[in-house]
Amino acid sequence: MSGIYLALIGFIVFFLGYRFYSKYISEKVYRLDPNYKTPAHQFKDGVDFVPTNKFVLWGHHFTSVAGAAPIVGPAIAVYWGWLPAFLWVILGTVFAAGVHDSGTLFLSVRNKGQSVGTLANKLIGQRAKILFLFIILLLVLMVNAVFAWVIANLFINNPSSVLPVFIQIPLAIWIGYHVYKRSGSMLLPSIAALAVMYGTAIITSYVPALQIDVQGYLGGEGATTLFGLDTTSMAFLIWIVILMVYVYIASTLPVWKLLQPRDFINSHQLILGLLILYLGLFITSPEITAPMTNSAATDTPWFPILFITVACGAISGFHGLVSSGTTSKQLNNENDVRFVGYLGSVGEGLLALIAIIAVVTFFDSESAFLGFYSDYNAAGGGLNVFVDGAAVLASGVGIPESVAATIVAVIIVSFAATTLDSSVRLMRYIIAELGMEYNIKSITTKHSATTLAVVSSTILVLLPGDSRGLGSGGYLLWPLFGTSNQLLAGISLLLLAIYLGRKGRNILPALIPMAFLMVMTLYAMFLQVFTQWAPWAASSDWLLFTLGAIVFVFALWIVFTSISVLREEKKNNDLENVS
Repeated sequence: MSGIYLALIGFIVFFLGYRFYSKYISEKVYRLDPNYKTPAHQFKDGVDFVPTNKFVLWGHHFTSVAGAAPIVGPAIAVYWGWLPAFLWVILGTVFAAGVHDSGTLFLSVRNKGQSVGTLANKLIGQRAKILFLFIILLLVLMVNAVFAWVIANLFINNPSSVLPVFIQIPLAIWIGYHVYKRSGSMLLPSIAALAVMYGTAIITSYVPALQIDVQGYLGGEGATTLFGLDTTSMAFLIWIVILMVYVYIASTLPVWKLLQPRDFINSHQLILGLLILYLGLFITSPEITAPMTNSAATDTPWFPILFITVACGAISGFHGLVSSGTTSKQLNNENDVRFVGYLGSVGEGLLALIAIIAVVTFFDSESAFLGFYSDYNAAGGGLNVFVDGAAVLASGVGIPESVAATIVAVIIVSFAATTLDSSVRLMRYIIAELGMEYNIKSITTKHSATTLAVVSSTILVLLPGDSRGLGSGGYLLWPLFGTSNQLLAGISLLLLAIYLGRKGRNILPALIPMAFLMVMTLYAMFLQVFTQWAPWAASSDWLLFTLGAIVFVFALWIVFTSISVLREEKKNNDLENVS
């Protein structure tokens, strides 16, 4: 079967979902009001609260949530065969992610741009808020560490991508000044900036002198440098320091100076990348060689692990943090919730879909696929398969593989940097919020909270977690990412259901995906914590067991508290109806 059929089915489902289902929840459930004064106008400060054109804001939101995760998750999940991953991506996007992303955006807009963590206090109580903030803090810390690790390693392994990525920064700053100080258009300058970036990428692919090869400058692979570190570790350290300095500055600047214009450029990158890959798919029409379901995948059950392996691309709690943390503060008109929130999730669904297709059509035969995906651990190399598969699809439109590799690295780094910037900014909000909660005024200011966020993220990413040495510490907590991320999404949907219930609206669009997600995630987390990481297990891990058990208990606590709130409100409503 041709991979084109998967793309066509996905296109139809996504179109119908946006055309009809998103319209229903926007008009009948959320009841969006174009006359409602959004927080961007209520608290306009030119820094975080900035009314923004919906196309520009969609670019920020889309690129903030569409990092490497919607590629990595699906590329691993096809281990169980292409059908389970495919169904979860297209159905999860329409009925779960779209509702979650637009719902958390709507919820925040109707509550002064507050984050979902703060809203937990209003909806289910102070204690639940603190527990929720702990889960969020752990999640963004993992995101910061791992995405910094990804960027540093891409720079080391793809030195031709460094200059095109760095050129984007002054271009974005200039565009921000052009738009907000001179009231100019952002569209044409951002397209021109993208052309400059890709032109630079083509040049650096063929001119080694323009490749920023830090490892080569230090003596090449295998040499020893300061502190007994090899050149790879030293290059990694240098890039992490540079990245953290950059992200400190980027996350404290007003959003219009760098974040918005850079994300608008990146949105064009993603659109262009998707167009190239899907166009290449329709030109080359590759056959699917992976099995529909993999009967040999017995070491790790797809049920329920699939639903925490594919997070971004189906539904992701991190999206709710972006929606309620930065996007809600820039929404110009409440009607834009549908376009920015729901359509943003559809865009990520398209990215996850092409990731699946690129992987399952790459191998020459089913036996070659099964040879690579021999077990669940081997499936962790799925990202490399995607890169190779995407290069094959891109070749269909005549792009040389060396240039395609550079451009793919530029795209991934750009998105990862966007996510890193937004994540550190979100972490700053949470730290400041906790400081106010516990009356620790020293961490409530912008720069003190940002410093704490950057320093803690740097320490985690630089920890020598295992034999891989410097930098592997970023993965110490990574096994908890999938479960924490999905728990966060489930709890956010629960908050949305409570809010809608209080307003007398239909809660089922939020309640049904919430119930499914919470059952799958808690079940998967139970298996991981008590059968895989527990002291009595063969692969025991005290750190993961302890933190996992804490998150598991906190999540159960929040769920039971929320159920109690829902029952009490239903009882009160019934009494009011009787009276």
